[in-house]
Amino acid sequence: MNAGIEAAGFFGLLDWEKTTGLSKFWVDMITIPIFSAMAGLITNWTGVIMLFAPVRFTGFYVPGLKTIFPLLPRKVQILPTFAPGGILGFQGFIPARSEKMASLMVDNAVAKIGTAKDFFDQMDPRKISAQVALVALPNVRSMVDSIMVTEHPRLWADMPPRAREAVYSRVEAELPAITDRAFDFIGENIDQLLDVKLMVVGYLRRRPELLKDVIYGLGAPELRFMIRSGVLGFPFGVIVALWLSLLHYSTAHGDTPAVISLPGWLYQILHFLPAWAWVLAGGAMVGVLVNIIAIKVVFEPAVPRPRYRYPWRVAKFAKRQYQAAADLGHAIGYQIVTLDVVTEQLLEGPSGDKTRAVIAHFLEAEIDRILGPLRSVTRLAIGPRHFDAIQASAGASLATEMKPWLVEDVEFSQTTAASVDRLATEKLRELPPEEFVEMLYTAIEQDAWLLYLHGGVLGAFIGALHLLIFGA
Repeated sequence: MNAGIEAAGFFGLLDWEKTTGLSKFWVDMITIPIFSAMAGLITNWTGVIMLFAPVRFTGFYVPGLKTIFPLLPRKVQILPTFAPGGILGFQGFIPARSEKMASLMVDNAVAKIGTAKDFFDQMDPRKISAQVALVALPNVRSMVDSIMVTEHPRLWADMPPRAREAVYSRVEAELPAITDRAFDFIGENIDQLLDVKLMVVGYLRRRPELLKDVIYGLGAPELRFMIRSGVLGFPFGVIVALWLSLLHYSTAHGDTPAVISLPGWLYQILHFLPAWAWVLAGGAMVGVLVNIIAIKVVFEPAVPRPRYRYPWRVAKFAKRQYQAAADLGHAIGYQIVTLDVVTEQLLEGPSGDKTRAVIAHFLEAEIDRILGPLRSVTRLAIGPRHFDAIQASAGASLATEMKPWLVEDVEFSQTTAASVDRLATEKLRELPPEEFVEMLYTAIEQDAWLLYLHGGVLGAFIGALHLLIFGA
């Protein structure tokens, strides 16, 4: 190799060959792989960050953007870089697609674990019923007082203390039976009262931070691997350096003839682009390739394949299904399909009026039975409309107050969460590897092209930095 051929950087102000005593070949062979490894690591590191952060859109106003935005291609408009009103910024891909990501998670994970009844059965309706009766018991007197004072204060005020005690005692004694019958009915009709997909999607859509944590927790080791795999830029950098050396030494430099002689047609093909363009293109290709390889190794193939097709034989995420299933099962049991979330959906969701009607129905029947002989007298005293309102209020009152009573008992909530955790973990471990891998892959797949574009742009930038420092 000709050591007299210059390798000048900083716009020609520094001659690296004279400074280091090395030929351009060795300057490139040392520096380009190092820069390529840096490009790979930075590309994959920032790519993983872009998937999750920032959780909330962060940006600034750009004059004229509001006018230009409608003219942009649809594929550009849907990027998480624009907000209404001409705001330019960024939001992590997964938080930005929280509703879609949550829907995919339900379709690929939660829905395959079981139906609403399966989840509700794991929470054990009879235990919930007993818990409701237990925590509601100290509140029975205040609840009865509230109902009677609200609906007919005079009747309640005129009632003798002994009569009041009789009402209190009967309601307290019958409360476990009332809640048992109500929850037996709810359990039998839970699929009509609870839409698991609607519940989970709505819950995660309102909490993109939780969605981010769940998805990151599911694939944390694989995401760390994707970052580390950026070092693959080093061997790719060796290839780029060899290619650039071929171009350099096949070209005459002033009075110095070409070291490598090429046929004219081959020379024209190889020198179609100038050396500086090959440096930029090489950096961009390294940035894209390390991203592609990282994603392939993590997600393909889901089942073992011959090494001549896949040198790593099986996807890293598929190999970790047993542990990853436990991680996701824990998240589902303790963070997503919790007693708190289910109770809120049952009482405040689209079918909440039906749930409250069920509880009201059983309480109405029980109050009617408890009043017994006094029923006709009470109806005459307060009027049939007021009497029916008292019964309905009892059901609405208990339904409204039930949620805080249930979730305030941390030990009980943890017990139900553990049951859902066991069910989810068991079912997820039974999933075929292809379906299990799909859960995490779908969170990345739709925006993979953006990761590749990001890798290409960042790789080209690192290539430009190398040109600035070491020259073409």
